[in-house]
Amino acid sequence: MIIIVQILVIIFFWINMLLIVTFLKTESFHTSARYLLFALTLLSDSFLLVLSDVLLLLTALKVPMPVWLYIIVYFVVLLYNMVTPITLTAMTLERYAAICMPLRHAELCSTRSTVHCILIIHGISSVPSIAILSVFFASAPTSIYKQNMVCSVEIFILYPWHNHLRSTISQFFFFIMCIIIIFSYYKIMKVAKAASGENKKSTLRGLTTVILHAFQLLLCLIQLWTPFIEAAVLQIDLRLYGIVRYVNYVIFVLASRCLSPLIYGLRDETFFLALKRFYRS
Repeated sequence: MIIIVQILVIIFFWINMLLIVTFLKTESFHTSARYLLFALTLLSDSFLLVLSDVLLLLTALKVPMPVWLYIIVYFVVLLYNMVTPITLTAMTLERYAAICMPLRHAELCSTRSTVHCILIIHGISSVPSIAILSVFFASAPTSIYKQNMVCSVEIFILYPWHNHLRSTISQFFFFIMCIIIIFSYYKIMKVAKAASGENKKSTLRGLTTVILHAFQLLLCLIQLWTPFIEAAVLQIDLRLYGIVRYVNYVIFVLASRCLSPLIYGLRDETFFLALKRFYRS
C-alpha cells in the first residue's frame, strides 16, 4: 500500500512541477488573477504533498519526532491544507465576477487585488491552526514539549472538547464555502439562461468550472473530517484503522489535489497550448 502511495505522490508532484514551470515561463499568466490563483494551488498542493508524505512515512515506520518540532510541522501542514479549498473558493468568485460582472472584472481581479487576495487567503487559512494550537498550548503541560512521539494529530487532542473545537471549525469553513459555491452557481446559471451564441458557450464553460471546483472543494473539505472517522475506526480495529488512514490519504489528499491540473491546466485551452510549447522546447 505504501509503495503505491509513494508512486502516486511522485506522479502528482511531477505534474504539478511541470505546470508550475509552464506558469513561470509564460509572462502573460503573471498578470491574470485566474492563473495567479491557479499557481497558488499548485504550489500549496506540491508543498503539502511533500510534507504529508514525509509525515506518512515517519508514521508508518514509527519514527519518533520531538513534539516541539511536530508542532511547527503541524502548523504548516494545517495552514496549506486550508489554502487550497479557500483558493478554490476565491477562484469560483473570480469566475462569478468574469461572467456576471464583466465590466468590473478587470478592476476587481487586477494583479494588485490578486496579491492582496493571496495574503488574505493565507491569513484566513492560518485561523484553524492558530485556534487549535492556542488551545493546546493553554492545556498541555510544559513537559510534553521535551518528549519524542510518533507523528499523529491525536497529540493535540488532550480533552474531548478539543475534538469538538476542531469539528466546529471544520463545519464552519465547510458551511461558508458551500454558500459561496451555491451562490456563484445560481448567479452564473441565471446568466447562462439569458445568454446566447458565443456568450452562452463561454458562460456554460464557466458553469462547468464552478461545478468541478465544487467537487474538488468537497473532497478537500471531507479531508477535514477524516480525523474523526479514523478516531472512530481506531476504537473498533487497529488494522482497519491503518487501511482507512491510507484510503483517506489517497482519496481526500492525493485525488483532490490532482484535480487542480485537470481543471485549470489541461482543461484550459490557453494553458494547455503554453504547456505544449514548453514540452516541445
